[in-house]
Amino acid sequence: MTPEPPARAQRRHNHAAPAEVPRNGDDVLDDIVSLLAGHIGQATNVAPPPARGRATRGGPKVQINIDYGDTDPRSIHNMAGEIGYSITSNWFAQWMAKLLIAGVLSRSQAGVFLYVAGGQKKGTGIASYTQQQITDGLNELLDELPRAKKITRPTVNKAVKTLIEWGWLESAGYGRIRLNVTLWFAGNSGEQKNVLEEIASDHGDEPEAFPHKVGPKYLPGQQMLDFEEAPVRGAAG
Repeated sequence: MTPEPPARAQRRHNHAAPAEVPRNGDDVLDDIVSLLAGHIGQATNVAPPPARGRATRGGPKVQINIDYGDTDPRSIHNMAGEIGYSITSNWFAQWMAKLLIAGVLSRSQAGVFLYVAGGQKKGTGIASYTQQQITDGLNELLDELPRAKKITRPTVNKAVKTLIEWGWLESAGYGRIRLNVTLWFAGNSGEQKNVLEEIASDHGDEPEAFPHKVGPKYLPGQQMLDFEEAPVRGAAG
């Protein structure tokens, strides 16, 4: 009887962990972006890395889009009323306050200037008001407040002349008043630059003219404004 052959020993499989596959720059960058997104608590979209084995120029290219909030930074300010808003020089706002407290700027002068400044057409620095329209506009509360003080047209006329002497306003003719747009302006910086160039083309080269000189004269704090544009000559009252 032929003996059976001995059973073959079964081959044992090696269960050792495979060597870790090196990570490329795309994987590491994905982890960094994900960590950043987690810290800021916002959704982050990362474009998938290029296919393996495909050559790329300039290294891996990653597109990152981060949503930083619901408010559009380009949106306009939330201002009261329906007639828009203007930009005011902080120096001028404090200058007006000082003049009011010192009794140099009268109530009628302040009222006329603020009314005109609030009525300028966007991007032009021009308010289309006659002196009678300014007078009527400032007296609109008389019907609701019978004891309110009234301003007269001669007072408005006097205030306008003073504000022109101070370089806060300029007569533009045909019932129009131009503001010193370095003090108060409704519009963006490009529009302001255009207005300043227009003022320069309308006038001469005197260094102490509108809109460079801001009065009243001979008071501490009076401002000499130096612009890149050519100096201009102020208009007479």
